[in-house]
Amino acid sequence: MRVLVTGGAGFIGSHIVDALVARKHRVIVLDSLHPQIHPTGRRPAYLSAKAGFVRGDVRTRRILADLIPRVDAVIHQAARVGVGQSMYEINEYVDANTRGTALLLDVLTSVRNRVKKLLIASSMSIYGEGSYRCPSCGPVQVRDRREEDLKRRRFEPYCSRHRKILRWERTPETKSIVPTSIYASTKRDQEEMCLMIGRAYGIPTVAIRYFNVYGPRQALSNPYTGVLAIFGSRLLNDNPPLIFEDGGQARDFVHVRDIAAANLAALERAGADGCAVNCGTGRPVTVRQVAEDLARAMVKSIRPVLLGDFRVGDIRHCIADNREIRRRLGWTPRISWSNGLAEYAAYLRTQTAVDRVDNAIRELEQRRLRRKSSR
Repeated sequence: MRVLVTGGAGFIGSHIVDALVARKHRVIVLDSLHPQIHPTGRRPAYLSAKAGFVRGDVRTRRILADLIPRVDAVIHQAARVGVGQSMYEINEYVDANTRGTALLLDVLTSVRNRVKKLLIASSMSIYGEGSYRCPSCGPVQVRDRREEDLKRRRFEPYCSRHRKILRWERTPETKSIVPTSIYASTKRDQEEMCLMIGRAYGIPTVAIRYFNVYGPRQALSNPYTGVLAIFGSRLLNDNPPLIFEDGGQARDFVHVRDIAAANLAALERAGADGCAVNCGTGRPVTVRQVAEDLARAMVKSIRPVLLGDFRVGDIRHCIADNREIRRRLGWTPRISWSNGLAEYAAYLRTQTAVDRVDNAIRELEQRRLRRKSSR
């Protein structure tokens, strides 16, 4: 197939391009080369030479109207990412993510084309908090944590009826969607619009809900990217990773090549058409463990700093229930945490990074998105 990958020069998009090229698909990449991700403004050297490249914004109708009639499938990765930044660049995130996707769909449904598959990069962030269970009363829906509890450093969600700490469970696709940030809200918009238009116009569409993606090519100097890249940037500059709350937050880290494999499976198979599916390992890793494991892998004797403070919009735990993607697409995660982290540490040793984390935290403080907890 001839495939358009929006955001294809980015971290995840470029790995999807590699997987497509390896399968002999013909690829066109559309990417704006946003300076926060691509500071040189040039096509990155890692992007496959076998892929065509168009520099442009997904919000430009003329470009979309030219490209979409030339392809058989669209893999829509283009988006502004970052939970914290989305809370004070509200218009930009909604414009790039929600309106950008709306324009893509508008062109897809109004310009004559042969597109027979649409994939949209969704996100675990749309769930808000993950799934929980009370030891006494069973499953409990946690919409958010109370600020007064967080200020008292009571970070774990608890049952309001029995006052017992809740146990996290793997989060299935059937869990209610409760975004806690503008970024999450826009990812929900992207997913819902694509699935809706796919059903209405008979375009097989799959929303892949990425959990915490890591791997080579993450933008290390972007303080709003994934936590592994942020910690990696700090460690490369011999600075300790800074951790909000107590570091006990559990996340599901999935390697970027496993994400690329999931996209390839969704493109080539029909099992998940019309559905949203989780793409994660189902295995928890705490944020504190991430910092400690990464420092050890990089041979750095630097311990993380536990700030204790909390950020507005942060969740406590979210781990993927990945049974649906396994059943529908035959996908399974191939890269273990230990092997993926060793590869990532080797990648970091070849990189330099500007540590902008302190500036990002100051920005959060100025906007009252970082809140103090009692010591």
